[in-house]
Order: sequence, then C-alpha cells, then structure tokens
Amino acid sequence: MSKHKKKPNSGGFKANLIQQIITIFDKNPTQTFNYKQLSQAFGFSDIANKKLVTIVLEELTNQGKLRELKRGSYKLNSSKALIEGTVDMTARGAAYVIVPDSDQDIYIDPKNTGNALHGDKVKVNVFYSKTNKKPEGEIIEVTERAKTEFVGIVEKSKNFAFIVTSDQRMPVDIFVPLDKMKGAKNGEKVVAKITEWPADKKNPFGIITQVLGMPGEHDTEMHAILAEYGLPYEFPEKVEQDATKLNIEIDVKEIKKRRDFRAVTTFTIDPADAKDFDDALSIKKLANGNWEIGIHIADVSHYVVPGTLLDKEALNRATSVYLVDRVVPMLPEVLSNNACSLRPQETKLCFSAVFELTEEAELKNEWFGRTVIFSDRRFSYEEAQERIETKEGDFAEEILQMDKLAKILRKERFKKGSIAFDRIEVKFNLDEHGNPVGIFFKESKDSNKLIEEFMLLANKKVAEFIGKPSKNKAAKTFVYRIHDEPNQEKLLTLSNFVKTFGYKLEIDQANVTKSLNALMADVHGKAEENLIEQLAIRTMAKATYSTHNIGHYGLSFPFYSHFTSPIRRYPDVIAHRLLQHYLDGGASVNEEEIEEQCKHSSKMEILASEAERASIKYKQVEYLQDKIGEEYDGFISGVSEWGIYVEIMSGMCEGMVKLRDMDDDFYSFDPDNYCAVGRKKGKTYRMGDEVRIMVKRADLARKQLDFVLVDEESFWGGINRK
Repeated sequence: MSKHKKKPNSGGFKANLIQQIITIFDKNPTQTFNYKQLSQAFGFSDIANKKLVTIVLEELTNQGKLRELKRGSYKLNSSKALIEGTVDMTARGAAYVIVPDSDQDIYIDPKNTGNALHGDKVKVNVFYSKTNKKPEGEIIEVTERAKTEFVGIVEKSKNFAFIVTSDQRMPVDIFVPLDKMKGAKNGEKVVAKITEWPADKKNPFGIITQVLGMPGEHDTEMHAILAEYGLPYEFPEKVEQDATKLNIEIDVKEIKKRRDFRAVTTFTIDPADAKDFDDALSIKKLANGNWEIGIHIADVSHYVVPGTLLDKEALNRATSVYLVDRVVPMLPEVLSNNACSLRPQETKLCFSAVFELTEEAELKNEWFGRTVIFSDRRFSYEEAQERIETKEGDFAEEILQMDKLAKILRKERFKKGSIAFDRIEVKFNLDEHGNPVGIFFKESKDSNKLIEEFMLLANKKVAEFIGKPSKNKAAKTFVYRIHDEPNQEKLLTLSNFVKTFGYKLEIDQANVTKSLNALMADVHGKAEENLIEQLAIRTMAKATYSTHNIGHYGLSFPFYSHFTSPIRRYPDVIAHRLLQHYLDGGASVNEEEIEEQCKHSSKMEILASEAERASIKYKQVEYLQDKIGEEYDGFISGVSEWGIYVEIMSGMCEGMVKLRDMDDDFYSFDPDNYCAVGRKKGKTYRMGDEVRIMVKRADLARKQLDFVLVDEESFWGGINRK
C-alpha cells in the first residue's frame, strides 16, 4: 500500500495557515505578534478566520514553539541561534537530529520535519515543550541533501505516477510526470531522482533516471541494492576507454628501476573464486640462517596516475563492493583482473615490504620499495590449508615455514593486547540463475591466518616507517587506519549480557583486551558464539581512515595503515603514493587534502558494507521464501518495542516474531532490561534465549522475515545455558 494520497498537493487550509504563521515567527525571531497583526498580514477581516489565528497561536504555545509574553502577545520560543545537525529518520516519520559534539539528540515530531529526509544536514529551531523537558525542534532549513536518488516501484495512473520507495525511512513517495518516466512500466523497479520540492507540496517532484526491471528478478534486485546505497555497477564509457588505452606492457627500462624478485620463490593464496590477486608472498633462506619474507602488493599507483579520469573514478568509488554473487570493482577489469592482478606465471610490477626474520620471527631488517615479481603458483586457501595439515604437496616446505613464523607473530600480537575476532561468514550456493539453493559458513583457518599475519606486519611497519618520529626524522602526513577505544557504557552492557550465559568480562581498560580474548575462546563452538561475537564487535568503535593517528585499539598497534589491497581500496593507493614520495626524499604533503580523501573513503566503505549486508539479507529471505511453515531452532538476537528478533542457528537468517503474534499473553518491551515480558504470566524473553520458530512470511521487497514461536514447552528460558 503506497504512502501517497491521490493528489500531490493535498493539505488543509489550517495546515497552511500554521506553516505561514511559523514562517513569520521564524523570520522575525525577536519580534512579538498578536492575532490582530497576523490577521492583518493575511488580509483576514472576518471573525471566523481571526478566531482560527487565535486557535493556532494557542496550539503553537502549547507545543512549546511560541511563548506568550503577555496576554495575547506571542514570541518565538527558540534558542539564540539555529542548531545544525544530521537527520536520523524513523520508520514512523518522526526524526532525531544528531548534533556534532553533543550527547543529546533533538527530537523532531513528524509534523515538524518539513521536507527533510534521512541523512540530510539541517538547521533546527530548538524549543522545550511544557510536557517534555528534553529538547524538541522544528527543521527550518535543509542545508545539504544526503541523497537525491531513491529506488522504488512505479505506481502509474492516467495522468502521473508515483514512485513508492522501498526505504522505510523515506516518509513520502516521489511524484513523476508521465513525460519523465524514461519508458518505465507500472510495477517496475526504478531509480527516481528528486528534482524539486515545492514548499506547498507534500510530495517531492522527480524524474526516473534508471529502469532496473521487474521486482524479484536477480539482476534487478542486486542493481537495486547498489542504487539504494548510491553505488555504481557500471563504469562510465570514457573511463573504460581510458583504461583500455593504458600501456600495460612491462618494458626492460621499468624493470631496471626496481628490485628484482623474479628468481625468488613466490606464490599467492586467495579464495578459490577470486579473480584479482593483489598480494603475493615470497620466501628465501638467507646465508645467516634467517628468513627473508617479501610481502608483494600490486603496484596500482604505477598505472593509476593522480588527476586522471581513471584516478578520479577510483577515488569516487573508493572501494570494491562485494555482493553475494558479484564484485563491483573499484578499477576497470583491464587493471583489476589483468595488469595489476598478480597472476601465476606472469611478470608483475609490485610495491613491496620485505622483512628479515629469525626462526623465532624476530624482526632484524626491513625494506620498502618498488619491485618486479614472478608468481610461481596460485593457491586457494583450501589448497594451502591441505599442505599445512598433510605436510605434502608442491611448496609444502615453504608454506609450512611461513605458517610457523605467522603463528609466532600471531601469538606475540595477542600477548600485546590484540583482540581475536574470528568471524564466521555466511556464504550461499547459487544456481545458474542466481537463486540460493544452500547456505554454508566460511571459517578462518591456518592458511587464512597466515596471509592475515603477514599483511598486518606490512601494514604496521609501513605506518611506523612514515609516522613514527625519530632523532633523524619527523613524522609526515600519511593515511592511517585508526580504531578508537570502546565506550565504557557499551562495555558494561556487554559485560552484564554475557553474565546471563555464565561468562565474565572485565571492563577496566587495563584488562579489557585480555578479557575479551578469554571470552572469545570460551564461546568458541558454542551456540551463542556468533551472537556474543557480533555484540562484542558492535561494542567496539568503528575503524576509519584518517591522517590524525590515534593508533588501532583492536589490533593494539600504535601505528597502522592499509597498504596491502590497492586493487580494491583507494586508501592503499594513497599509502603507496605517499610512501614512494617520501622514499624519494619528498617533503610532507598537504594534510587537508589527504584528510578529505580519508573521510570520503571511510564513508564509502560503510556504504559498501551496508550494501553487502543487504544482499546477504535478500538472499536469506529468498532462501526461506519456499520454506513457509517449516520449523527451525534459533536464539533471540535482539528485542524491540515491536517484537523479538530470532536468528536461525542453521543458517544465521534473522527474522522477527512480532509481539502481537505472541498470543499466550500480552507482551511489552522492557527497555531497561532489554527483554519482552508477559503482563499476566510474567514470562520473559531475553537476548540469547533459545526458541523454536516457524517461518510465517518472507517479504523480498522489504528484505524481511516474519517468524512465529512454536512449541512453547520447548522454550528453555535460560535453563539450557552454560
């Protein structure tokens, strides 16, 4: 059912009058007005309209927007200046404005949101109502739109169409004239762009920019997810043309400028379905008995030159996007899968970090610079794991030696406070049409950890080389991967939660990382492992990119960067360019420009991550849509005022059991204890409780699953916990 009425200009006389009166007070915040002055301004001479003005003034006073200074004389009840912030829209149409450097959000009633949308930067007039001591506000101006393009379904009538958006935080539909439809048919999924929003209209006006196809079709839905997050799925034609014109042949002159590793044993280890290989490892036994380990990274910066169209497109994307069935690359295929990809039996240009390690993985020497390599073999993680476990196969000796060194490095890292999160990934078996026919979990094994450990070493040491001041050099502008300390309040919440399972978490800063690692070890292999690990990760601050180094809390590294994946991450390209600039003796570069690129990259990384989660959620819903009525064991992964969220243990598919569907009692949400409590019987449903559910509905359009509880007697209510 659409959110619009039949006409885009609906609204009563009183509503318009209220808005006009508010506008007068907003434009004259220091002046007072009475009903006579306002009536005169509107040209009202009849008693009825004058009476209506009086009624509106009284209502606005009761709402706290106006103050009655003396009988019949009103003034704007506002702060001295408008406050600026970002809109966080709710599904109900109300909003909160998040103000920077403030711990209190401003509540905005649905009638006071104006034409602001989720994520917009706005100016707010703040007031305090008579009934609520917390600040409320009215959005006066939208200073910056978060987005202007939205995905929705066409609802076409004789003279116009509305685009009914799928975003629950989009409170209105978009009105589109028939001559702006781009051939879209009724019921198709499209991308619509808002072009204007007249002040006297309820709905914004727009045009259709893309026709995606019919809802439910695989490509339509994947493209729709990308469009919802403002992510492209095709390269502009000019960018593709520029990429094909690049000279990707490696000449002798270029090789002579570089350190040559082509005679050193080198291989890549990647997922079996990977198409781009941006890191390789080399290993060589030195005469002194130590080991030379090379971490060789695709030299993207050799091909992608600053200021070119190709570079601007890479910066704009900032990251590759990984959906369940495809990769949307940051770079065109000629680079990502060909020139820059470290394919086996091919000479490739790299940027390398080379380390001399003893048998005990003690670092003796380091070197950074441009290289040329020749990969002897391409391993999948499974193939490398087989050599670690069986100690047989080609390059088994080299892989086993690297695994030995990596395990020592890993042990030392944890000893120094690094947190051990080994998240389980959800993967799908897809048929030839992209339909999910099975779900499986991908777990990190020794071969994964081997690669991870050497990549961490390279990232850490590159950041130290540039950012760590010494007697001979000052720190220079660089791109860091930073991770702040966790919020103490969130840690306390997590500590209290895990107690219900019989676990313990110390929250004083001196012991947090050690205690978290002990907790992760305790929950490993348990039914509640994924839930507790997810909650622990949410407790942590989000890692971002910045030129202002504060260290990486989760890894316990004072210096850390991203250097090892320039095919899929733009900050790594920045790191390569800056490192080479400083190796060449260059002065510290402009910090402001790099910081802006860091902020943009952080933002795009979040969008890409959200799109990935949305694609997983879509496939989970699609997987269960033909399993309506089937029962599964699950655990409660969240509780809200609407219902309890349950995650199916066998597939990590999360759905909601609505409180109104729990008909054995009247349940209400207890926000203080984060649980649902029955009013009559007192039965309590908490996060982590194990339940049995039946799939009631799978809504692909909204990517939502609805469950109902079954077999109430099998509800353990915490008895079956550790």
